[in-house]
Amino acid sequence: MKACFMGLGYIGLPTAIIAAKHGNVDVTGVDINSKVVEMTNQGHLHIIEPGMEEMLQDVVKSGKLHASTTPEVSDAYFIVVPTPFKGEHQPDISYVEAATRAVIPFLKEGDLYVIESTSPVGTTEIMKDIIFNERPELKDKIFIAYCPERVLPGNVIYELVHNDRVIGGINEESTKKAIEFYSQFVKGTLHPTNARTAEMCKLTENSSRDVQIAFANELSLICDKAGINVWELINLANKHPRVNILQPGCGVGGHCIAVDPYFITAQFPQQAKIIAEAREINNYKALWCVEKVKNAILEFELKNKRKPVVAMMGLAFKPNIDDLRESPAKQIATAVYDNFKDYEILIVEPNIASHDKFSLTSCDEAYSKADVVAFLTAHTPFKELEWDNNKVILDFCGIFRR
Repeated sequence: MKACFMGLGYIGLPTAIIAAKHGNVDVTGVDINSKVVEMTNQGHLHIIEPGMEEMLQDVVKSGKLHASTTPEVSDAYFIVVPTPFKGEHQPDISYVEAATRAVIPFLKEGDLYVIESTSPVGTTEIMKDIIFNERPELKDKIFIAYCPERVLPGNVIYELVHNDRVIGGINEESTKKAIEFYSQFVKGTLHPTNARTAEMCKLTENSSRDVQIAFANELSLICDKAGINVWELINLANKHPRVNILQPGCGVGGHCIAVDPYFITAQFPQQAKIIAEAREINNYKALWCVEKVKNAILEFELKNKRKPVVAMMGLAFKPNIDDLRESPAKQIATAVYDNFKDYEILIVEPNIASHDKFSLTSCDEAYSKADVVAFLTAHTPFKELEWDNNKVILDFCGIFRR
């Protein structure tokens, strides 16, 4: 069997590798970025994901996976491309459509077509209509389904194999066909449903997380105003057997939790009230953090009659990864950097080698030099630092839990 994965990003590439490694399938990975294609064919991972590069090298060497800038004739096609926004948080499915149109000429009777990209409800049906309008002879002769990913960056190898998956076809036959493919490498339970429910399930999972995080972030704002240690408060509240409050941070980032709720609010603005409010709270938290850092800088300067050295600790949207997409940490660091151009602003992100805007500083150097330190991401190296009473420390992510 041959499978074609359209998109070799944070989800498409690992899924293609896992399918090639554990499935009875030869995989073509397609990406419009020729550098990504070249690196993949050389066995080099263009993202950071523990253990994945060794697996990539195995499947490339064995001939089970190769990358290309164009699709190839296959038996199964998987759309794993971004779904960004346009306008005021309106989902843009143009990448999904472009990838779909790219594979339409290759489709034949009996083929499987699956969308994994996070999509608004109804997207699979829209793509079905595009396919059948272009190739009417394929109507009722190919299988079309939606199967969202649900993995945690940094633990993708385990989760792609062991997590349950929700698979929804445009009909029962399509669902069964998709389950047949995923069962080759997924050990978790494969839950059958219809395409619309599968699409909404993905959006619901991340919207639920966003609402829960918003509650924690709102608590942090209240506690700051009330002079209460939010970390202690949450720890004590969670002693209740039926309470499980998450930890606050400087916002919400990544291309899932910070994005997916808008797919619901854009389609159902009158119904999605709590979801919309949670988005506003989590977006505001990053702006609040910016103001706290600005005030700390100005207060230090006023008190000490000199400009402080400032360290912004972390750019990634969550601990121990290199992913900066939708990152509130990057947003905060950028705002401070741009507003204090005449100051020494040290930017720390241990999981990337370089950045197009910032010169990066090592963790130890930045912490030792800085007068004002803002912890934005709870990377493990930061937790090895000792609290310093001589510094102004803004711990937005619970490094010290003080």
